[in-house]
Amino acid sequence: MCGIAGYFGQRPLNAQQIDQAQQFLARRGPDAVGQQRWNDQWQITAQESGICNTLIHTRLAIMDTRSEANQPMCSDDRQVWLCYNGEVYDWQRYRDKLIADGANFKTHSDTEFLLQAYLKWGIEGLLQHLRGMFAFTIVDLRHGKIYSARDRFGLKPLVYYYNGKDFAFSSLVRAITPLLPTQDLQFSPAAIDAYLAHRYIPAPMTIYSKVNRLESGHLLTFDIHTRQLDKRPYWTPAKSDRPLMEVLDEAIRIRTVADRPVGVFLSGGIDSTVVSTRLAAQGYHNIHAFTAAFPGSDMDESIQAEKIARQIGLPHTAVNIPTTIAEDFDQIVQDFDEPFADPSGFPLWYLSREASHSVKVVLNGDGGDELFGGYKRYPKHVRSAFRRHIHLPFLPIKPSLDGKGSAKILAECAMSWQQAYGLRFSGLSINQRLAVQSQSTKVQPVYWRNFPSKDPDPLKALLEIDRDNYLAEYILRKADLMTMAHGLEGRSPLIDHAFYESVLSLKDVERFTDPAKNIFAPVCAELGENNPLKQKKKGFNPPLNHWLRVDLKERFDGLGSRLTELTQGQVLAQPIDEMCSRYQAGENRFAEQALQLLILDTSLSQLQKATQTRQ
Repeated sequence: MCGIAGYFGQRPLNAQQIDQAQQFLARRGPDAVGQQRWNDQWQITAQESGICNTLIHTRLAIMDTRSEANQPMCSDDRQVWLCYNGEVYDWQRYRDKLIADGANFKTHSDTEFLLQAYLKWGIEGLLQHLRGMFAFTIVDLRHGKIYSARDRFGLKPLVYYYNGKDFAFSSLVRAITPLLPTQDLQFSPAAIDAYLAHRYIPAPMTIYSKVNRLESGHLLTFDIHTRQLDKRPYWTPAKSDRPLMEVLDEAIRIRTVADRPVGVFLSGGIDSTVVSTRLAAQGYHNIHAFTAAFPGSDMDESIQAEKIARQIGLPHTAVNIPTTIAEDFDQIVQDFDEPFADPSGFPLWYLSREASHSVKVVLNGDGGDELFGGYKRYPKHVRSAFRRHIHLPFLPIKPSLDGKGSAKILAECAMSWQQAYGLRFSGLSINQRLAVQSQSTKVQPVYWRNFPSKDPDPLKALLEIDRDNYLAEYILRKADLMTMAHGLEGRSPLIDHAFYESVLSLKDVERFTDPAKNIFAPVCAELGENNPLKQKKKGFNPPLNHWLRVDLKERFDGLGSRLTELTQGQVLAQPIDEMCSRYQAGENRFAEQALQLLILDTSLSQLQKATQTRQ
């Protein structure tokens, strides 16, 4: 697990710009740093200026912690270079074959496997042999090609910039900015509206108009000579007839392999309990379980998690989430990288910080709801599927801070059925977005990719939308950013492409049950009275109202004016201040929107300041 960045252009950089990019990646890779620099002729250079090509790496050492496994890593002839973030599992099964074909392994790291596999099989063969999470760039000077790829589900981030001649990439939006011209770092009005709509900015957008996020399961190819950049998907899910629980146990087992201590996040819910229970059943009793605790709250699952951990024989620590976050708010928003407003990201940041003192790898239960239809919003929206072919776009959608009543009904009817799904878990409703932004802002119902889904089954269509958007760019992005902020590697057994393909082979009656995820009933039944299938789903909810009304209260002063200035008039001061005043006066339904606006203010301010002072 690491931070990666690079630049390949005709506009030369200086060492200070490269070092600044590396500094933004430092929290992702605290164990080692590395750079490779070339001039415009692709000659390795030690000069402090005139750098036209570079790779940047910060390392969190998990497999083979020796310096020999540091990056950027190159072939023996120094013609092929690799800059990689992630963890590839079960690669050892191919090692002997590669050695027999002439590969000379100097480490036992998955990084070197990627390099040797590429040298043997090329980019297509390499991607086919990768099981895990990854974002990487390969520079192949032999063929004049640069490849950048992101894993199938989007567990690892990759953003990029391309202006027709220069190409840059990075793990983080903030780390790519020192490599780019200042004039190309303008906030995107569409991205701001998308953030207000979804609480995150869906791929391929980022907060900057000219910086893109590579979609999950996609490959970029940059030609060094023609300066052409091409993008394409490389994976289409296929059904597998391998037994589901056999593949799950395998997915869990291969994610325990590490040269650093391993733990697990155990919430007490179904997904993390299944992962933890199967870990223990396979004999991994030295893996430490960590749970976020909210003492005194009816959302606290730590007691339930402790009972489960004790029953299955895992050591357990409950991490009390602070009731005050004022001192950490700026850092947490910075670690979100760009505007991102999942309230559960805050407790995850604290949980990760505490766990990182004891372990460097944690397994989690992310993905179960998206695989098996576990969210309550699925059956709620499927009940309205009768109107899938009824679309009334001529109905007026009116600005309204309330976003309720007839305004909401009209807005929903004016959208297609799939577009209206976004209202089930939106940030600001479309009525509210119209109310808080200038009339010149182009407001879309949703900003999802691969949309609309062509699946004729209503539930599967919603799951497909979530797989490519909510899961990749909300759930998994949050998990990556909050763990890596503390140099902690998160691993997600349920987001294993082999497991997913086994799930696709299930009959609908097996996959979609009531209660949801009843396919795990045999595993959960072993826990008796601690069976999570018999517990009420609580989620991962922090004391949001206390934070906003007590801890962060002063941040609302002048919020509307600041947002108007930061967005060059796109966001309007008066409705923003009115919404926040109504929240402070007791209208709790505005709580998540209030947090969303505070994060937008802080994030844009940080990004603007960094751009103004970066050189």
